[in-house]
Amino acid sequence: MIVRSLTELIDTDRETKGETWSSRRLLLKKDGMGFSLHDTLIHAGTTTEMHYKNHLESVYCIEGKGILKDLTNDKEYEIKADTMYALSGNEHHILIAEETMRMICVFNPPVVGPEKHGADLAYPLLTGEE
Repeated sequence: MIVRSLTELIDTDRETKGETWSSRRLLLKKDGMGFSLHDTLIHAGTTTEMHYKNHLESVYCIEGKGILKDLTNDKEYEIKADTMYALSGNEHHILIAEETMRMICVFNPPVVGPEKHGADLAYPLLTGEE
């Protein structure tokens, strides 16, 4: 059994930060669950472009609001607390945070831990042996 609190992850190697976001990684590949689980903040007033080519992601917004622009399918969605979206087709997208958004994210395959968005806007597919 694995039991963790969010507060014990802050400012450790399980917290990864980008210019517009902070991701606290509750479960990683090494935990052996077959997916990773993240508590992520998208900072208010920011725009984040992403294109997860190596991972499927599901996102559940529990706080804040913003706009999700699906660039693959030319659609736009309002995202607010109690809204879920799933990037089931590796969609290229932009997230515009009108307020700080707190998201619970699940990645498959699971991330290893230190991943950040690369030049291609995706997380690299790491094996954990890097």
